[in-house]
Amino acid sequence: MRVLIIGGTSGIGLALALHYLQQGDEVAVCGRDLARLPAGLMEQHPRLQAFPLDISDRPALAQLVDQFAVPRLDLVVVAAGFYFNTRQHVLDAATTQRMLQTNISGLAHAFELAAAKMLAQQSGQLVAVSSIAGLLKDYPGASLYSATKRNVLGICESYRIALQPFGIAVTAIVPGYVDTEKLRVLNHGDASHKPFVQSEAQAVAHIAQAIQRREAVRVFPWQMRWLVGLLNRLPRRLLALRR
Repeated sequence: MRVLIIGGTSGIGLALALHYLQQGDEVAVCGRDLARLPAGLMEQHPRLQAFPLDISDRPALAQLVDQFAVPRLDLVVVAAGFYFNTRQHVLDAATTQRMLQTNISGLAHAFELAAAKMLAQQSGQLVAVSSIAGLLKDYPGASLYSATKRNVLGICESYRIALQPFGIAVTAIVPGYVDTEKLRVLNHGDASHKPFVQSEAQAVAHIAQAIQRREAVRVFPWQMRWLVGLLNRLPRRLLALRR
């Protein structure tokens, strides 16, 4: 299988790349900074390719998809995402633009380009990593990040309906807190206090299983899904207070 992981140089994306490499698949990872890859990784895995890429750069993304999709493209995972803590900092124009370009338009371009290749071969699977924040209903003062992650789910649903008749699956991954390096940095080096936090290994097990089963949506852990469902039942004025 030929697997392209956009946002695969660290975190969940990299862990998922290692999973598919261990299965013997041909894997390409890309990200804005290839220096984030572990030292010696390329030498350890001859089936691994790495490309510098900013998902917001559509021409570069198109070139990468054209290059890797020969002779075919079986699986594309978009794990790239940009988070900004609007509870502690004020969004400026540049940061707002970056979040929109990474979380929404970049994903849309990746799906568009990959779908064209998969339609030509009448097979394949598209996967996008959203967030449990994307399941929260809109409310006064809700974060832009949550709004972009809701949009990820909408993009997945649209492509799933469009591509299903052609044998192409689309899977939305909706994780809660995962104990990645990025999450630890955002929490002063320790994310263990986060509710129902999962390890990278647990997250990869969920994601790989959802992909194998060609599921439409996989939300994990179940406790976070239950918690968000409870929050969505609260009056909007109370949700606004949670900021």
